[in-house]
Amino acid sequence: MKTAADPHSSARAGVIETDHGRIHTPIFMPVGTVGSVKGVYHRDLREDIRAEIILGNTYHLYLRPGLDTLRAAGGLHRFEAWDRPILTDSGGFQVFSLSPIRKLTPDGCTFRSHIDGSRHSFTPENNVDTQRIIGADIMMALDECCPGDADHAYARKSLDLTKGWLERFAERFRQTEPLYGYSQTFFPIIQGCVYPDLRREAADHAVQLGAEGYAIGGLAVGEPTEKMYEMLELVCPLLPDDRPRYLMGVGTPANILEGIARGVDMFDCVMPTRNGRNGMLFTWDGIMNMRNAKWAEDFSELDPDGASFVDHTYTRAYLHHLFVAGEMFAAMLASEHNLAFYLDLVRTARQHIEAGDFAAWKEQTLERVTRRL
Repeated sequence: MKTAADPHSSARAGVIETDHGRIHTPIFMPVGTVGSVKGVYHRDLREDIRAEIILGNTYHLYLRPGLDTLRAAGGLHRFEAWDRPILTDSGGFQVFSLSPIRKLTPDGCTFRSHIDGSRHSFTPENNVDTQRIIGADIMMALDECCPGDADHAYARKSLDLTKGWLERFAERFRQTEPLYGYSQTFFPIIQGCVYPDLRREAADHAVQLGAEGYAIGGLAVGEPTEKMYEMLELVCPLLPDDRPRYLMGVGTPANILEGIARGVDMFDCVMPTRNGRNGMLFTWDGIMNMRNAKWAEDFSELDPDGASFVDHTYTRAYLHHLFVAGEMFAAMLASEHNLAFYLDLVRTARQHIEAGDFAAWKEQTLERVTRRL
């Protein structure tokens, strides 16, 4: 997987091979929770944003449109007309965050739908079966997402649950086959909250399974940012050097650069689209609030250094007007810009890793992208 390494940090570049195409790392994965990246055409994801992989979510897709529909469609790729790789989260985080009534046991988790209150259950076994039907290239093992402020006793109990589920998930994965004629793989999720002993234990346990990649979960869920970086510095060296490492649900441009510097290869987050819908643009020169009146008569390009066509087609004044007027087109333009920026950020990081000057470039870039304009 690894093709280059930065001599002054733990950053690395690599390539992940899937039957739906290559993924060049470091990579950011746009979040397509229910089978769409909100407000963005797949054409633009491919040709403008240049996304190499997108996400779907098992919890949401299981509830709606449902497994019968997805199986009849021939899987999520065909259903949503996306011919590049897809990764699916197991739904464990959504059970943790969305379901007001849930019960976790060694057998699995029961929960009520956030849509209609109906009762459902995930076990490691039926979670594998569900992700087989969805058809993602990379599936995540079922886990419990431990809160970032949990005490050691809770985190200990949570990790024991996750480890037991992981072993059963891996066994079910080995016993079953893909449904649509292309290969699938799965990543264990390494939990353990902010406790070094638990993170080490989780990493050691996951590595014994010999998986094709590893996810680091349970970060950016309430713990201080410094703790997230501390856990990455601990966990990444414990994972195989030739397998991808995926930091789940992270984050800001600064988080991504700091994660890359510590050896992370894959990222996802709703921030580019969610914040974009609320008027926040991420750029190479800092963060812009497009609702701010200062942009009302700024007829310069949206972002002169931007990677998307929208940056050079529309003006700041125009986007400001759209947000003030409540036009849905504002959210679409901002989402496309932000996703294009995030993908440009990781592509540029890769170039500097290959050139051997990533560490110095990262420090300069952090000063720029974190400014408020």
